[in-house]
Amino acid sequence: MSKRWVYKDLPDPETVHSLASGIKVSDTLAALLVQRGYSTFEETRAFFRPHLGQLHDPFLMKDMEKAVNRLSEAIFKKEKILIYGDYDVDGTTSVALAYGFLRKYHSNIDYYIPDRYDEGYGISETGVRWAAEQGFTLVIALDCGIKAVSKVELANSLGVDFIICDHHLPGPELPKAFAVLDPKRLDCDYPFDGLSGCGVGFKLMQAFAIQNTVDIQELYLYLDLVAVSIASDIVPVVGENRVLAYFGLQKLNKSPLPGLKALKNLSGIRGDVTVTRVVFGIGPRINAAGRIDHAGAAVELLLARTEEEAEELAAQLDIKNDLRKGFDENITKEALAIIEEEDQLKKSFSTVLYRENWHKGVIGIVASRCIEKFYRPTIILTESNSKATGSARSVVGFDVYEAIAECADLLDQYGGHKYAAGLTMNLDKVEAFKERFEEVVARRITPEMLEPIIDIDLAIPIEGINHKFFNILRQMAPFGPGNMQPVFVSTNVVAKSVKQLKEIHLKMFLSQEGSKASLEAIAFGFGEYYDAIADGAPFNVAYTIEENDFMGNKTMQLHIKDLKLD
Repeated sequence: MSKRWVYKDLPDPETVHSLASGIKVSDTLAALLVQRGYSTFEETRAFFRPHLGQLHDPFLMKDMEKAVNRLSEAIFKKEKILIYGDYDVDGTTSVALAYGFLRKYHSNIDYYIPDRYDEGYGISETGVRWAAEQGFTLVIALDCGIKAVSKVELANSLGVDFIICDHHLPGPELPKAFAVLDPKRLDCDYPFDGLSGCGVGFKLMQAFAIQNTVDIQELYLYLDLVAVSIASDIVPVVGENRVLAYFGLQKLNKSPLPGLKALKNLSGIRGDVTVTRVVFGIGPRINAAGRIDHAGAAVELLLARTEEEAEELAAQLDIKNDLRKGFDENITKEALAIIEEEDQLKKSFSTVLYRENWHKGVIGIVASRCIEKFYRPTIILTESNSKATGSARSVVGFDVYEAIAECADLLDQYGGHKYAAGLTMNLDKVEAFKERFEEVVARRITPEMLEPIIDIDLAIPIEGINHKFFNILRQMAPFGPGNMQPVFVSTNVVAKSVKQLKEIHLKMFLSQEGSKASLEAIAFGFGEYYDAIADGAPFNVAYTIEENDFMGNKTMQLHIKDLKLD
């Protein structure tokens, strides 16, 4: 699939040169910083040297004082407190953080994760009634609840107070909970609205610690959970999230919780854990619990107190992850075959597929896989509890949540973000939804959105890449949305010592005419270019700069994202 290279605007040369002189870096590195909004010495110092003092006052969040007062009252009166969270990575890390922190100060506490298949997403009637029956008088809902108007109303009637900690977009009406913490509330003036669900839970615990003069270091023991949630939930790694991710990854690398250490080892991660390694190694294993069975197993692992206990629980989770991979691969093959076989589907602006027997736990992954082959907004639906339930994924620039909202009259419920959402409808509404969604997408989407893009930061010569350059570059981490790993382009490149790996990958050394500089490069999935490149054909190449750690030997390596033959 061809990709469109989109170059970022070049920053003002005077600003770049001034910053380069002020912080003593190359103009290239200064240009990267200015592109990202850092143009003064003070701004760049704060960027390169984050500190926990940069975290915002949690009491700036709407309803925070009410929430903390209610939590403190419940602990003082020895009420039963329930920590309630969603079944994905953000939800389970949220529950592990809040429960793990509060259990040191309150023994009458438990946690609850709804069953993906029996209860569905968010606060369920089953969960509310169970809490009331068990005598819980306070429920802290994490990573869910912002649209649970009727469920909270039920809880109120049963004498159960809710504190909602969510980060999703609210609906037209807020639940009448005791307190609603969500930085995306229109009436909330909190300075940063990009927190993960676990991040909002962290802010509640931070406020509790401040109010009750608890040593804040006790809360910082769980920063690695916050980092995992930020990475896995694909929230922007800027502002407060960058600070939390920076120190959370430090803890994950130096002294992780036993459960995360076990997952790190199982993932086969060599060297430091990064956002990318969380996304592809640790996150899927946590998610596997809720996708295949019940997410309570993930929380149990994250709360493990010893390495021995954690290793045993992680091994069980790894088995579920292997099962998840099997479902994922088989359903993806089936979904792609359906698209290939139907001419109308191949021509559509969207993909909406429904099969009653597809495994609910992997349909979000399948939607993402389909986009890799057919680049357009995609929804995969299956049957669950006599309803059609689905996961939506989108392409760059297209708001799939808003598109689904235009179909709200056909749906029982929906929720999510710009690029990922969930929805439920009656089975007899599926065909009407397919037609409506296709009409909405066709009207809203632009031709540019239907072509995958690679965002290019700067064009640079290969000879400008050295260890000093790379050492400063990696200090810009952690990378993620809003602070992506820089992508560079070098033109008129030739390859030497080209090797084909497993017939589909390339390994080589790249250089440019007139320069003696040569750097090793790896190109995954570009085997089809072997003949042309090996014959010396010049090409333009887009890449990131990585550190390759092989048997303890660390070298710089270009990771090729795309190439274009002249």
